[in-house]
Amino acid sequence: MSPAMTLQSVNSRTEDDHFKSVYQKGVKHLCDSGITKVPNKYVLPISDRALFKDGLELNQNIASNPTIQLPIIDFSQLQGPNRSHVLKSLAKACEKYGFFQIINHELPDNVIKNMIKVAKQFFELPFEERAKLMSNELGTPVRYGTSFNQNKDGVFCWRDFLKLMCNPDVLHLWPSSPMEFRKEVLTYSKQTKQLFMMAMEAVLESLGLEVSPRNEPEDNILEEFHDGSQMMVINCYPACPEPDLTLGMPPHSDYGFLTLLLQDEVKGLQIQHEGNWFTVDPLPNSFVVNVGDHLEIFSNGRYKSVLHRVLVNSSTSRVSVASLHSLPLQSIVRPWANLVNEENPRKYKDTDFASFLEYISSCEPKSKNFLESRKLT
Repeated sequence: MSPAMTLQSVNSRTEDDHFKSVYQKGVKHLCDSGITKVPNKYVLPISDRALFKDGLELNQNIASNPTIQLPIIDFSQLQGPNRSHVLKSLAKACEKYGFFQIINHELPDNVIKNMIKVAKQFFELPFEERAKLMSNELGTPVRYGTSFNQNKDGVFCWRDFLKLMCNPDVLHLWPSSPMEFRKEVLTYSKQTKQLFMMAMEAVLESLGLEVSPRNEPEDNILEEFHDGSQMMVINCYPACPEPDLTLGMPPHSDYGFLTLLLQDEVKGLQIQHEGNWFTVDPLPNSFVVNVGDHLEIFSNGRYKSVLHRVLVNSSTSRVSVASLHSLPLQSIVRPWANLVNEENPRKYKDTDFASFLEYISSCEPKSKNFLESRKLT
């Protein structure tokens, strides 16, 4: 080994040692320290970077990830004579894209603006204030963390997050700072829960399931969602000095039935469609909604839980709020019996939230590996 290579190795180890205690405090803390380069812990292998395709690393100026216009579901049309047409569009979106955008959802503008405002204010708090909520335990109902799963991630991603379970008995654990945080987030969580219930009713109906109150209780799954789980993930993706070397989040799918995503004006979300990555061009005052693993299992593979990832940029920080919804945590998710027959045999094992936590606690999350573990061979 040459002296130059030896010196380079020493410098690399010195850098890693220097940042080891820092990167565990999160990317926001790292950026506030004034870094001008991405530390090695965040540098992805070339093949995992966004600017990589067909064995070649692409020039940043090449539009390698064109934008995509997701199917649009006008919620105001669900309540009128066009409901059947909207349901067909919804079914097609869930089958072909696994994503759609909701417009005319009737969430008040001030609720949405205030949610984004307090989210940004939280990440601007001094690190010592945010650190009170920092935890590596995945089952902690309220926790501040970084990367994706910092216990297992070989390479960290360029993200800090605040995860909040929304059941009433943990609301007192939510951050009390900034001053209006609990009030605004609680209002937003209730509004998104209502929106989820309306969206889920439409999704179930699009699958052919009647959700009338006249149904027998065991046949009316919509009732279970009233007491279902809701977890909000408030994400911060700080401006990155070398965004082509890393990702805000790696390719993954969500565990629940539906995720409702609120984004600020900065692009970053990408979905995989027909083998290629596309940047989602968000509509103002809309929600991006995606099918989760549980809905793919429930639909016996008819509706698709699709891979998505997050890019970062060098000029602007980005904030998003994901609201993940499913059945109660102790409930068993299995393919709906009416979608299982000789022509379409059962494709998935039973699962629950505990199985998901156990799985992601044991390995580095990659792609749709949890869903793959639920498939029947």
